Amino acid sequence: MAGQNALPPVVSAEEWDRARDELLTAEKAATRAQDKLGAQRRRLPMVRFGEYTFASTNGAVTLLDLFGDHQQLALYQFMHSGPDHFCPGCTHFTNQVTDLDGLARDGVAWATVSDMPLDQMAGYWKKMGWTVPFASSAGTTFTADTGAGGGFLLNVFVRDGDTVYRTYTTGQRGVDRLLWVNNILDLAPYGRQQDWENSPKGWPQHPTYG
Repeated sequence: MAGQNALPPVVSAEEWDRARDELLTAEKAATRAQDKLGAQRRRLPMVRFGEYTFASTNGAVTLLDLFGDHQQLALYQFMHSGPDHFCPGCTHFTNQVTDLDGLARDGVAWATVSDMPLDQMAGYWKKMGWTVPFASSAGTTFTADTGAGGGFLLNVFVRDGDTVYRTYTTGQRGVDRLLWVNNILDLAPYGRQQDWENSPKGWPQHPTYG
């Protein structure tokens, strides 16, 4: 209920402006650092990636097929957690995958793969109401070859004709920073309210997936 949590201190408008300006200076420095990282990322070399065939509800599809008519592909690997469990983090992430048309306008296709059997994926996609393209990599070495192991990963590929190259990969907090909900919560006074965050005493907190 409102009013039960601790609150930030109340200060004058002048004090608030000074505190906000101090934070803004740090935020601008972080933005410039992100710009430098983006420039470095765009200069990464690429590595040729193998040929893989996945199962989809429309039949067999190759890694190359997932590009469609585009030259670039962002491919999310959804963790396979067993027949009766679905990764809450991957679910949270996939709930926020939207505006694929916007990506496509800039030449980037999007798809999700998982080592889950196709029927399990299809059932979960239907339950969640997701329209994100998906395919099952079960029975292939794709997840192991990307280095995802038993976890989740975002890979970015580019193709030169029919040859596919990997240009970028990120996991853990690298994937986390892409989430719209998390980014908005980071701006809210209580943050994400997760117990790993460095928050003032009395701030509401709970386990990340509690």
